[in-house]
Amino acid sequence: MIQLNYRDSKPIYEQIKDGLRRLVVTGAIKKDEKFPSVRELATSLSINPNTIQKAYRELEQEGYIYTIAGKGSYAAEKADVTSGRNEELMKEFDEIVKELLYLCEDKDILIKRIEELAKGGADDDRSK
Repeated sequence: MIQLNYRDSKPIYEQIKDGLRRLVVTGAIKKDEKFPSVRELATSLSINPNTIQKAYRELEQEGYIYTIAGKGSYAAEKADVTSGRNEELMKEFDEIVKELLYLCEDKDILIKRIEELAKGGADDDRSK
């Protein structure tokens, strides 16, 4: 489900958040599907439940999940994801594109890659 890299400089809760977000975005966890409880996930990953709770809380603030008291956390509908997340991602996108252009990456290759991603194609393979 989620793999943690303890050597990564990124905090564990952010790795968990990214992993869960990826599962929602890719459809591996469907709308209204229940997430593991904080305790279950903490046990399976062998980490402190507070770390999981922090990741869940931030995912809920971003609109990726919703919580029903006493029942658990569930994957939210795409429309529930805040526009703030879009803005955050666009800023990251801009920075990455600027750096790639600075490193002399061809603009047409970047455009082609975006078009392939929009069609549901391209993966991380640079040979395309």
